[in-house]
Amino acid sequence: MTSITRAARPRRGLRGTGGRTAALFLVPFFVLFVLTMITPIIYAVGMSLFIERRSGLGFGGTTTEFVWFENYATILSNETFVQGFARLAVYCLLYVPVLLITALLLALLLDAAAARLRRVFQLLLFLPHAVPGVIAALIWAYLYSPGVSPIVNVLASGGISIDFLSVHLVLPSMVNISVWEWTGYNVIILFTALQAVPREVLEAARVDGAGEIRTAVSIKTPLVWPAISVALLFTVIGSLQLFTEPKILSSVTTNVTSTWVPNMWAYEAAFVRNNLPQAAAASILLALLAAVLSWFVTRFTSKGAH
Repeated sequence: MTSITRAARPRRGLRGTGGRTAALFLVPFFVLFVLTMITPIIYAVGMSLFIERRSGLGFGGTTTEFVWFENYATILSNETFVQGFARLAVYCLLYVPVLLITALLLALLLDAAAARLRRVFQLLLFLPHAVPGVIAALIWAYLYSPGVSPIVNVLASGGISIDFLSVHLVLPSMVNISVWEWTGYNVIILFTALQAVPREVLEAARVDGAGEIRTAVSIKTPLVWPAISVALLFTVIGSLQLFTEPKILSSVTTNVTSTWVPNMWAYEAAFVRNNLPQAAAASILLALLAAVLSWFVTRFTSKGAH
């Protein structure tokens, strides 16, 4: 009995040492997390509760006043900001399902492809994601611009006149840019999950007479639902950060204004109108929306998993 007790003591010490070692390695992460994430959020919240006023018809000195939620009320009553939110909502409704369905279909096709061709297909699908977002937006701005776009010229030679930057098509054109850029990234996530599906399950389905389509729909897709949930969460959060595509396209068309989406509105408030409190308030509203949508997506996907 004594020998057993003595043998157990070092194990408790090792567990304690392991816990302290893990905590020691986690300290740098938490320090960086607080400095780069928590502190800026707290600073933005504090800034959004103040306002700078100028006396003497704008020619006097400035005073900083604590106004509680006045900046938030001003922003939410601003027609331009609200319209930007409406455009962002339509963008999300188009972008999220198109991206996920496309990525899932390509991942399923990639999983069914010959082993020798998989690496080639993975590279070709992932290459657009390797292109920086600004460069991708510039490329597509060139392809969309009438008069210089080879795509528009080819369609025009065939009797099809189309303006990708028109009022009704500029938003789907942005969706196309984002889908082109992010499909490969999500394909890799879903394809990796498909590779983890037990081969014996697939073999049993084939023995039972299930074809490739039935196997993909009824077996593979439900088994990779956790990976689909992760991709959905990342896509929803990323769609709320829409900025690069409309910012670039605003330089080639008048149908995209400088305040076309909330992020552009906040950018103009901060760096054009020099109204940092309102920019901070707009950023906090976007962060709250991202948190709420993330919660709903997590709840929805967790129910789907059951």
